[in-house]
Amino acid sequence: MLNTPKMTLMQELIAGSSREELIWLSGYLAGVVAQNNAPAPVAVPSATPAVAAANLPKITVAYGTETGNSKKLATDLAARAKKKGIQAKLVGLEQYRLGDLSKEEYFFAVISTQGDGEPPAAAKKFYDHIHQGGLKLERLKYGVLALGDTSYPLFCKAGEDVDVQLHKMGGQRLLSLRKLDTDYETEANAWIDSVLQQLNGPAAAPAAVTTAAPAPKIGAGKKTWVGTVLANINLNDRGSAKQTHHIEIAAEDVDYQPGDSIGIIPANPVVLVEAIIGLTGADAGKRLLHRTEEHPLQHLLHRKLNIVYLPERVVRKYAGIVKQEIPETKIGLLDLLKIYPVKDIDQFHAVVGILEPIAPRLYSISSSPEAHPGEIHLTVARDNFFVNGDLRFGLCSDGLSQLAVGDSVEFYVHRNTRFRLPAEDSDLIMIGPGTGIAPFRSFLAERDSKGASGKNWLFFGDQHFTTDFLYQTEMQDWVKTGVLTHIHTAFSRDQKEKVYVQHKMQKHSAELYRWLESGAHVYICGAREPMSVDVENTLLSIIQQEGGKNTTQAETYLEELKEAGRFVKDVY
Repeated sequence: MLNTPKMTLMQELIAGSSREELIWLSGYLAGVVAQNNAPAPVAVPSATPAVAAANLPKITVAYGTETGNSKKLATDLAARAKKKGIQAKLVGLEQYRLGDLSKEEYFFAVISTQGDGEPPAAAKKFYDHIHQGGLKLERLKYGVLALGDTSYPLFCKAGEDVDVQLHKMGGQRLLSLRKLDTDYETEANAWIDSVLQQLNGPAAAPAAVTTAAPAPKIGAGKKTWVGTVLANINLNDRGSAKQTHHIEIAAEDVDYQPGDSIGIIPANPVVLVEAIIGLTGADAGKRLLHRTEEHPLQHLLHRKLNIVYLPERVVRKYAGIVKQEIPETKIGLLDLLKIYPVKDIDQFHAVVGILEPIAPRLYSISSSPEAHPGEIHLTVARDNFFVNGDLRFGLCSDGLSQLAVGDSVEFYVHRNTRFRLPAEDSDLIMIGPGTGIAPFRSFLAERDSKGASGKNWLFFGDQHFTTDFLYQTEMQDWVKTGVLTHIHTAFSRDQKEKVYVQHKMQKHSAELYRWLESGAHVYICGAREPMSVDVENTLLSIIQQEGGKNTTQAETYLEELKEAGRFVKDVY
């Protein structure tokens, strides 16, 4: 080995370099050697990895996520790009500086779709910004990876919108839009491979094909299970205004973790289906095309198509078929047919063709794979509301509440990689009023079964102590055995002034802040608004008050918790 001053200097340089810097240096030196060995001073072909590494572009990888899946894939892309010597900046869309978009040269967005085709809350500001118009992105080369669920009507709509808007503003697709279903790992890796291949190509040229890649086949790769109901118990006591069901389902070999949900596609009531068929005089056995397969009409209306409350976009299409003026409103198909009837069976078949699939309903799993092997437990509130003075019930929750022991339930597992238990010695602060307690029952049962040493603190709330304290006996037993270090409850209707979980948090602000300073993880589950908003604002207030911080410092503190995975939400 050479032992010269230059070699000593080189060794010192290597010792003080990061992994990414070493990768770049390796490529650069290899390129220099290649040029020195060449018979004449010629340009090294761009396909040579060593030289390409020194000339690769800088990229930005931005993600918009609700459950953490988009962040994971964006992180994978950034990490693999850095291994190839590419400078990659990873950023959440909620923190992305909107003014930087016009300066970007290579931009990759990984974004999921929520609810009725909406972007994640964290990506809303970016989504609205690119829809305002006026931006010019002529130098931008980009790619979009869209995550969604083919069970929903507007599959990957948020990702589609981002892809279209960036193109409208002058951006050039480096590669086509890729849309992924819930089981996405293989296709996601293929997309990342394509990105890296494009970046390593000559001058990272834009893709010749600018149309979106074909969407995955509906339901392709989505594993479903059929379980048997073991128990169905109303957790609310007599006199409660609520009906919350604890449902136990026997399901062997189901792979899930605490924090996951299951997706259930409900069936429409048979009496409603028969009323629609009777009103139109349609043939129940007539086979009609739905997506890529033919089904009997009766089966389509019962198991496949949404006929209960049609969104406004479907009502507009219906108006076009029957050629009538119809106010934009949510309305059931039966009422629509009664008020604005079709003129013949062909028109009715056309109406069936515009109906959207029944959307799955997601329910947090309240069991633990360690404590309840071979079973899935759910905590389901039977949803009720009034329409024109008539009491109505939610389609899926009503069906689940009426399940009898021995009935079958078909479902799939919806993974929530962000809402995961931390290390067993980490402390947990869990805030889950109402059915938001479901994943925390799972968390506590799992930690109890594994003998986790971390402390656990639960904030739970509902209307009345005597009728609405869900899983009261279990929670009290966990307090007695030391699994639950603290439990603080807020029963809003048990006193003149309403008391909610955020009020109990404020009452114990000093200790709560000490837990945060000691590394505790905070989890919120339940209603997005107003609960989760109020809880987050209260937490900011506690950080500011107990930590002696100003507003900006408190917000930075909370953002750091989020970035470290120590503040996570599963809200709806």
